[in-house]
Amino acid sequence: MSSETSSQSPEQQRRKPRVAVVFGGRSSEHAISVVTAGAVLRSIDRSKYEVLPIGITTDGRWALTADEPERMAITDRKLPSVAELAESAEGGVVLPVDPANREVVYTEPGAVPKALGEVDVVFPMLHGPYGEDGTLQGLLELSGVPYVGSGVLASAVGQDKEYMKRVFTSFGLAVGPYVTVRPREWELDPAAARKKIVDFAGEHGWPLFVKPARAGSSIGITKVDDLAGLDEAIEEAQRHDPKIIVEALLRGREIECGVLEFEDGPRASVPAEIPPVSSHDFYDFEAKYIDSASGIVPAPLTPEQTAQVQRLAVDAFEAASCEGLVRADFFLTEDGTFVINEINTMPGFTPISMYPRMWQETGVSYPELVDRLIQAALRRSTGLR
Repeated sequence: MSSETSSQSPEQQRRKPRVAVVFGGRSSEHAISVVTAGAVLRSIDRSKYEVLPIGITTDGRWALTADEPERMAITDRKLPSVAELAESAEGGVVLPVDPANREVVYTEPGAVPKALGEVDVVFPMLHGPYGEDGTLQGLLELSGVPYVGSGVLASAVGQDKEYMKRVFTSFGLAVGPYVTVRPREWELDPAAARKKIVDFAGEHGWPLFVKPARAGSSIGITKVDDLAGLDEAIEEAQRHDPKIIVEALLRGREIECGVLEFEDGPRASVPAEIPPVSSHDFYDFEAKYIDSASGIVPAPLTPEQTAQVQRLAVDAFEAASCEGLVRADFFLTEDGTFVINEINTMPGFTPISMYPRMWQETGVSYPELVDRLIQAALRRSTGLR
């Protein structure tokens, strides 16, 4: 670590490390980010860290929010938002883009800016574009503020399902059949783009899954059984991302595995299985977050299958140059092959989410998991590494 990034100010040396938990954001996963942050705020050891909760509204304003995790849960099927938690409807938090100055400032129209103190590390509990995709990570790199999780490249690769699959393929990992329709293709010749998908269905069969290429939490995904539902599915996906990806159905079992970076390198958790949800066509947003469908931890696999998926999860982590944490999602196909579907560089992180549950079963409790991630970020410098 360079002297520039490792040196501490006198004020830093007198106090506990200050953790800015940043959540919300402009993506369609705004509410899930709020829920995730609430769980982390409940678990951070306040005897060890100072905490500064910062919410980003759906229109991009950085707001100082109440440190009240109980208000950040899904209650009676109602999703929380940063706007409801913000201490002011107009005030904003400013993070200086200056590696020599980590002091966060709060501004409000007509008032003198208020210094909130220096931030030592950011825990970015953001999902989707404008947060999990490398954009926030780039800002923090410019600011010289350490942060939890992957850097700019890995975050961007992990967000874009097309380029994620291209990276995995180049490293010898098996991926399922897919086709991508980019915005310009659809704008210039929608008939040709539609034919591209129909030809893909002719080769791999129906149903197909039409997805936003750069979204998560199963938002905007439609299972399409025939040509009649294709245009509506494309329109739904494009509400969240003008770039879409279409995937063939893989018959088999859904298996997930967590990866956590330790001092000696990344290690894999016990895997989990996501069983079919009888009331849903697939493991969609409603099944995950509203109906709280639960996975099986550990997954009922043979010792050989468990070892194989753990190795593949770590291989995927390394292939995308990830840091900190990843949840890797696989299909175990009917012929016994593990096919990687995607990675999440900032997976769902509530105590009932699959990533913490897998690590709980592996021997790392939720509070210890949060602490390990913060400590790893504090040890790591910003910049090229």
